[in-house]
Amino acid sequence: MDDEKVTLLVVDDSDIIRNSLKNFFSDYNFEVVTCLDGLEGIQKAAEYKPALIFLDLLMPNLDGVKMLQVIKVLDNLKDIPVIVISGNTNRTNVLAAVEAGAERVISKPLQKEIIIKNINELLGPEFLIKAKKKKAFSQSASDEMKKQLCIMFIKNFPQKKDVIVEALEQKDHGKLKNIVHEIRGAGGTIGYPKLSLISGVVEEQLSNSVINWSHVRLMCEQIFTIVEEIKNYSLAES
Repeated sequence: MDDEKVTLLVVDDSDIIRNSLKNFFSDYNFEVVTCLDGLEGIQKAAEYKPALIFLDLLMPNLDGVKMLQVIKVLDNLKDIPVIVISGNTNRTNVLAAVEAGAERVISKPLQKEIIIKNINELLGPEFLIKAKKKKAFSQSASDEMKKQLCIMFIKNFPQKKDVIVEALEQKDHGKLKNIVHEIRGAGGTIGYPKLSLISGVVEEQLSNSVINWSHVRLMCEQIFTIVEEIKNYSLAES
């Protein structure tokens, strides 16, 4: 590890999750490569040959399960361990991920201790020990990192809100489910589990064979209200 650059690949359509993992691993001597969907993920995996892949399940273009199915039959990629990260780790999703070749499935919001535990189990504790930088992050640096992620989320939310409004008007459950899934993962990462909880309710509603659109709209309005509260709190803290 001292003689060559070790790469980790993060495949997730959530900018918050990508940046959260990049910030977490900045405490180590890794190169963290990120991308937005499974198709690009396959290309990046072939290009960089990462030591480990973090992979979301629900993504546009090519989802996590399909990406797994592809890389696990390619000789130069099939031995790379994959940790699936998902906001919806029900039995069906876990089984689909494991059957496709995932070594681990962990739920969002991501927790540092869980990430470390799974890496240690897959690659051995020496992997992180050797890569640990001499000077670890202080608590103040960690808090500042979370603050910056929150600012990023607030800045990008108007675009996400437009997508939600459009999806509600068109009753496009696929588009809405993708964006709410992303918000669900972001909620815990920026320190607002209530946002994850409400988004999870919407995501579950959209998984039903018959969708109660009135309830979905009500829950989306709650998401908008929570985000506005986060925005106001962030401005007050600035």
